[in-house]
Amino acid sequence: MKKIICILILSSLICYSCDKDKVVSQSSSSSTVVKKDSAQDNTQTQQKLLKTGKQTSDFVSDEYDIQYETEGDLNQDGLADKALILRKKDDTLAQRTMLVLLKNSDKTYRLFKASTTVLPDEYNEAGYKMHDPEDISIEKGTLNINLYDIGPYGNQFNKFRYNNDQLILSYIETYNMGAGSHSALYYEPMKGKIALETVNTMEEEMPSATKNLQVKKERFLFEKVSPEDVVRNAYNAVGDE
Repeated sequence: MKKIICILILSSLICYSCDKDKVVSQSSSSSTVVKKDSAQDNTQTQQKLLKTGKQTSDFVSDEYDIQYETEGDLNQDGLADKALILRKKDDTLAQRTMLVLLKNSDKTYRLFKASTTVLPDEYNEAGYKMHDPEDISIEKGTLNINLYDIGPYGNQFNKFRYNNDQLILSYIETYNMGAGSHSALYYEPMKGKIALETVNTMEEEMPSATKNLQVKKERFLFEKVSPEDVVRNAYNAVGDE
């Protein structure tokens, strides 16, 4: 039984490592750590969308479905705002779009932010759903995007904080299982703090070790950032130490 478990964990690590080693396009500006060609896509998405609407469906064209929807007071004005994840009806493999709508005092909504980079691909090239379940929520001025996977892609929890009419990545947490070890990464970009916890599962007592690193403070904007790239760069920063 132990041999089978080790084989499964090793397979997961190999898949995860391959994904982590993809070439990353990184700018010297922290707010432009995005997927290739995605900055232009985000600008075009913003231009195509309505700026105001009476209900959330007003912001969704006929070619899209609302996959997930949540509400909560994001800008702390006492009104319930909305976050939506949109998916193309005729192409579930296409990149998804996430919208953030702020509620007006007259009960209408205004488009606050839109992003085609903040979410990872829903499926890999083999048609495997990369994260299941997926969850979004708005709590105490923070937009949460929680992605779960017990396999090679692991868990990823992203928090975006409303600040001075911007939505800024304030926290990322990941958890992955590998051959002989489990690892958890905690990153606060605005504070420049990274912590990597590793558990050695090859030993009976499963000892753990934590590596803390202070890096450059960053401001990653919701409409431009790719959290996958941020995580990859954080792992690289720890590895370089």
